[in-house]
Amino acid sequence: MNKILVRSSILIIITSFLLAAMTSFSAKSKIYNVKKYGAKGDSITINTKAIQKTIDRCSKNGGGIVLLENGTFSSGTILLKDNVTLQIDKNAKLVGSDNPQDYQSIDTFVDATGQERGTCLIGAVGAKNIGISGEGIIDGNGAAFLAKNLALKKKTLGISTEENFGGNRPFLLRFVKSTQITLKDIRVRDAAAWACHFFQSSNILVDNISIYNHANKNNDGIDLDSSHDIVIKNCTINSGDDAICIKSTSPLPTYNVEVSNCTLKSDWGALKFGTESMGDFYNIDIRDCKIEDTKGGGIKILSVDGANIHDVVIDNIEMDNVDMPLFVRLGERLRTYRTTEKQAVGSIKDVVIRNIKATTRELDSSRVTPPTGILITGTPNHKIEKITLENIVIELPGGGTLSHILEVPEDEKKYPEFSFFKVLPAYGMYARHIKELQTKSIVFKTKNLDQRTETLFID
Repeated sequence: MNKILVRSSILIIITSFLLAAMTSFSAKSKIYNVKKYGAKGDSITINTKAIQKTIDRCSKNGGGIVLLENGTFSSGTILLKDNVTLQIDKNAKLVGSDNPQDYQSIDTFVDATGQERGTCLIGAVGAKNIGISGEGIIDGNGAAFLAKNLALKKKTLGISTEENFGGNRPFLLRFVKSTQITLKDIRVRDAAAWACHFFQSSNILVDNISIYNHANKNNDGIDLDSSHDIVIKNCTINSGDDAICIKSTSPLPTYNVEVSNCTLKSDWGALKFGTESMGDFYNIDIRDCKIEDTKGGGIKILSVDGANIHDVVIDNIEMDNVDMPLFVRLGERLRTYRTTEKQAVGSIKDVVIRNIKATTRELDSSRVTPPTGILITGTPNHKIEKITLENIVIELPGGGTLSHILEVPEDEKKYPEFSFFKVLPAYGMYARHIKELQTKSIVFKTKNLDQRTETLFID
């Protein structure tokens, strides 16, 4: 498919959605203050029932704004309903309860690490025309779900037999099979797991939100899962795990996605496709973003559970102090998450990555020492079809010796992570099992001598 046509079609979808979003809630929208329904912003009261009552009343009356202002409101799981925007004002904070019993699981599933997921602080199931706005804070209180703190909570509550107490750590925001979703201006902090998860949802706008997510394990920023018609722009994400992750825990695809003008920082990966990758990924346009101080990879495109990845453009990305700027992997793990039926091995083709400037982490801080700029690998029986790389400059520390020129394992069925391949025999780019790799203006610079070859291509 012509890349200009792909981008034009995405922009048409985006424009129509933005117009709909701007007219969904006018200045005359009715406001429902949660305090009038019994909520208390004293940071102690658990307001789950009061906030939910406000949301239900607002939706039943045709919709409007549910307002939190002047206080810190503690709560368990609350579910957004049709035509409701939850507005958290600048002087307000919504904080997750430290008691796992205050949460409910919606559409429970198992993620790529084998952990049960589904609980959340704010959720929606089958809802339409919903949103979260305001300049306030949503704090997941994720540290409360660390093992040591859960043990103390069990003791406080007098619980001695419940084995999985708090094991299904809550996401902060979770949208399941919902549509017309707007997240704008809000500040999201410290989930117990992922910060924001969209599953089988559509017509999504995420604009000018900030995410800081470092309180626990698996602290992703935004996960787009078997969803479509999505815009993410003007966001700042600093996460313990993947910052923006395109995935599919079901056979349904993730497509028509535009990401722009975002600043990303991660302890794992910044822009990632996979690892949960049963459904296809296509018509995806990512541009004009900055990636900073990222320990686990800048751009990672991974199909290991059957996803066919195609018609992807990644353009104008600046990376500073990043492990492995580009990692592309077609594998044969074929894991399932919601169904026992495995997919066939997927494919990767028509991926264009251009206008990339990157500096890698120094030798003493890199996960793989000495590092490599680009790793692209399919498998002996399933080759990557076509990738185009244009105008890429990567600065590396160097430091490779002849002893680092070793055979690289295949590991077709292993979890797809570049560090598992260890030191590569090329410092610039190592590429194998790929039918067509088009390159133009690719430059690798090293600060120190590196005795490995610059590029190595293997059939």
